Amino acid sequence: MIPDPNDPRGARAIARLERERIGWLTTVTPEGQPQTLPVWFVWQDDELVVYGDRRAKRNANLAANQRVTIHLDTSPGGDDVVSIEGLARIDADYPRIPANPAYLAKYGEWIDAQLGGPESMAAVYDRPIRIRPTRAVISSE
Repeated sequence: MIPDPNDPRGARAIARLERERIGWLTTVTPEGQPQTLPVWFVWQDDELVVYGDRRAKRNANLAANQRVTIHLDTSPGGDDVVSIEGLARIDADYPRIPANPAYLAKYGEWIDAQLGGPESMAAVYDRPIRIRPTRAVISSE
C-alpha cells in the first residue's frame, strides 16, 4: 500500500488525506493535455474516492488514460508535500454519496449548505472514481 502507515511520513500523509477536504486531481485529455481541478475526496480502503460530475470532461480523460495524480496543498513555505500517483476507474457499482458514511462525515455540512443535501449532490456527482495509489511523493515535515 502507498503511502505506508507504518512509516512516519506515510502515516502523516494518510492523516492529511483523512483530514483535508480539498485535493487537486490531475487527469490527461485524450490529446495529452494535463488538466488539474480541485475535488472533494475520501481515503477509504487504501484508495482515494472522488465523486465526479456526470458532465465533467474528466470522464473522457479517464476513459482514454486511467493514470492520475492527486495532491494536497503544501505548507505556505512549500513543505509538507503529499502527491499520490495512481490508476483511476469509474466504478458504477460503488455506493452513491448518500450511502457512503465516511464521505458524509467529512463533507455532510458542505453538501447540505452548498448542494442541497446528499441526494441532490448525487444526482449530478454520480460517477464514483476510485484511485488506487501506485506511487507517493511525501516530503519530510
